[in-house]
Amino acid sequence: MAPETIELTLPDGSVRSMPHGATALDVAMDIGPGLGKAAIGAALDGELIDLRQPIAADGRLRIITSRDEEAGHVIRHSAEHVMADAVKRLWPETEIDAGRQDHSEKYQYDFRFPRTFTPEDLVRIEDKMREILAERSSFERIEISRDEAEALFREMGESLKIERLKDIPEGETITLFRHGQFTDLCRGPHVQHLKQIGAVKLLEASGVYWKGDEANEMLQRVYGTAFGSPKELKAYEKQVEESQARDHRRLGPQLDLFSFHEEAPASPFFHPKGACVYNGLVDFVRELYAQYEYDEVVTPQILDVDLWHTSGHYEHYRDAMFFTEVDDRQYAVKPMNCPTHCLIFKTKRRSYRDLPVRYADFGRLHRYEKSGVITGLTRVRSFAQDDAHVFCTPEQIEDEVLTVVRMIQRLYTVFGFAEILIELSTRPEKRLGSDEMWDQAEGSLRGALEKEGIDYQVNPGDGAFYGPKIDFQVRDAIGRSWQLGTVQLDYQLPERFGLRYVGADGAEHQPVMIHRAMLGSVERFLGILIEHTAGKFPLWLAPVQAVVLPISEKFEDYARTVEQKLGAAGMRVELDARNEKLGYRIREAQVNQVPYMVVIGGREAEDGTVTVRRRAGEPLGAMTPEAFLDHAMKLIGTRELEL
Repeated sequence: MAPETIELTLPDGSVRSMPHGATALDVAMDIGPGLGKAAIGAALDGELIDLRQPIAADGRLRIITSRDEEAGHVIRHSAEHVMADAVKRLWPETEIDAGRQDHSEKYQYDFRFPRTFTPEDLVRIEDKMREILAERSSFERIEISRDEAEALFREMGESLKIERLKDIPEGETITLFRHGQFTDLCRGPHVQHLKQIGAVKLLEASGVYWKGDEANEMLQRVYGTAFGSPKELKAYEKQVEESQARDHRRLGPQLDLFSFHEEAPASPFFHPKGACVYNGLVDFVRELYAQYEYDEVVTPQILDVDLWHTSGHYEHYRDAMFFTEVDDRQYAVKPMNCPTHCLIFKTKRRSYRDLPVRYADFGRLHRYEKSGVITGLTRVRSFAQDDAHVFCTPEQIEDEVLTVVRMIQRLYTVFGFAEILIELSTRPEKRLGSDEMWDQAEGSLRGALEKEGIDYQVNPGDGAFYGPKIDFQVRDAIGRSWQLGTVQLDYQLPERFGLRYVGADGAEHQPVMIHRAMLGSVERFLGILIEHTAGKFPLWLAPVQAVVLPISEKFEDYARTVEQKLGAAGMRVELDARNEKLGYRIREAQVNQVPYMVVIGGREAEDGTVTVRRRAGEPLGAMTPEAFLDHAMKLIGTRELEL
């Protein structure tokens, strides 16, 4: 029997009693008419919910208004429906498929449409969307039975929706959302009414396969974005312009860092300069390993498929794996390192005194990513992670997790990521292990964060299939959010591999395994870093740290002496003595984002000095080569961001 009332804890710590089945909008109106009017959505125990959704149990409730970041997600989701409404009004025979799950930046809809949408079509759709917004209709949430929904969509001629109904598990509530005359299958959440959508813009159109399967028919997808006000849209457009200028897919080849080739799809080739930056990242992580007592291991790339059955990856991950066969045995190309580290742990008898054991591995990994989601370095098929696994006792979990969290925060600070968002990702629907195990694992991670006083958000259902995790998101120089590091708690692999240690009581116990990555994929981090810095790497990481520029060939001998002196001290330096004007060579060095230009003319050769310019053009002035070296090596040694 359901309770008559529910207790909802608000952000200020107060508790509000409401009738069972009350909605977040009811709560907002109960707090005050002003909040009720301003409400756009709500978060219940950290999960976005619709304002009109009945609340069945106690929880932590937060009303979302236009001042909250999550408001944009709800606004864009709602604008998505407006876009589909506009397409149906313009072309009534069009069938609608599904929208987008992630509304952090965009929305989208797929349509069964007889041709590719043109730029002119997008203008018409956008104009029609503004007409619909002017109607100021309210959104209505409707719970409906499966049979009723199927009958409705059959009457509407929406056969794709009937197929989508089959994807909803039995017993799950089926909801529709209606505004004006438009109705669609949707979980929500949505704004109260269309006037809360302040600005819309369509971005592009493309062909996509239904459900992402190349064996299915081609549908037409339209992307757009929306905000609460035109001012927010203008700020977004400015950010897009800046992100295009920083795009690592353009800057990488321009700076001669990497290239891609059809012979190895989605697998980057790092050129000498790119390899220099890549290795610089790895070397920095290795320094942290020495400080935090990690032991590095090297493990094979191709392993018998039985290993992946034991680990559970075959059942849960095989669609993203590459396979091969040798001597009538099936093998898999390694998509992650964790099972190989379990094999190493198991090679000898362990005592509780030996724990924690920390293995780090830069082994090359391969995962199959569909061609439609591949994006430069940020989504590739061949990569390496700064991957590590900690085997510890249950009593050591909290200290080990906190040590990793501190290590990750320290690393991000070095790269200038000042704003770090931490999320606790909880059990997914498809998972291994009992609910009791998940309760214990989630409680351990939550307890570690709260003991340290670390602010975090809950990301429900986004844990790994073997355990919950702490995820780290950073904001780059232009405000975009990137998910990077992760700390994952795993009781499953130690059990599946039969890992044991001898405890203080003389009995055998099962260790706990912590999966940990800081950069994540080195390739992906490098792509993000290129965009974060706009290719202007800090001095310690720059592939060429200084270029020596003699004004004319008369000063080339002295310039070569300076180059050799800088190089002998450990700087990565080049001599550019080409028969080109000095201004041309300086501009080229600036385009290539070389941190320092060391100019040598008659006065410098006579005085035994150099004149140094920073890459942005600011002069460092005249100084001896030794003084410049002292300045530069201090910046390199302390990994300063600025020159």
